[in-house]
Amino acid sequence: MARPLSPKLSPSIIAQAALDAVDHDGEFTIQGIAKKLKVSPSSLYNHIDSKADVIELMRGQVMGRMDLSGVDSESADWAGSLRIIALHYRNAYALNPRLLPLVTAYSVRDATTIGMYNLMAQTLRTAGFDSTRQLEIITVIDNFVLGSALDAGAPDNVWAPGEAASPELRAALDAGLGAPDRAQKSFEFGLGLLLEGLAREAEVLG
Repeated sequence: MARPLSPKLSPSIIAQAALDAVDHDGEFTIQGIAKKLKVSPSSLYNHIDSKADVIELMRGQVMGRMDLSGVDSESADWAGSLRIIALHYRNAYALNPRLLPLVTAYSVRDATTIGMYNLMAQTLRTAGFDSTRQLEIITVIDNFVLGSALDAGAPDNVWAPGEAASPELRAALDAGLGAPDRAQKSFEFGLGLLLEGLAREAEVLG
């Protein structure tokens, strides 16, 4: 019997099947992945040891979309480097926002993701921030980026306050609610504020 041209199972295939389930249901099971791939659950365990391993495979699959090869962690334009990292990071998860509650519940082990954090820490070192501040800034960027990625998957009408809206809130909603680029523009605005604040602190350190 001829061998198949491509392997029936691989970490990438398992990750994509799990991502498809999460996109549809917000969750996945080992049994569900096995059924989708038409294999036995035991076959999956040749590639994984646990549900946590599948989550790390999905994390790696998503983060593998980023291209940070042009980011120079030693550049004097460290804010520009952070901007590129944050944009790629947010846009990677914006395609699978329902994955976020799962990945944030597990410790990060994926090598691609750790590589991004390495680059972020090195860039912040170039800016003059000490190790404690680096971790605080990385956490802030994480919170902002992942929150924005969740927002990218929100319905067009995020707020539906009805008669409870104040005149000010109603005016704000009428001005921008339902705009197709609301989430992206809000992300870019917030990222600019964040980087401006870091630049001011870096000037004091310098």
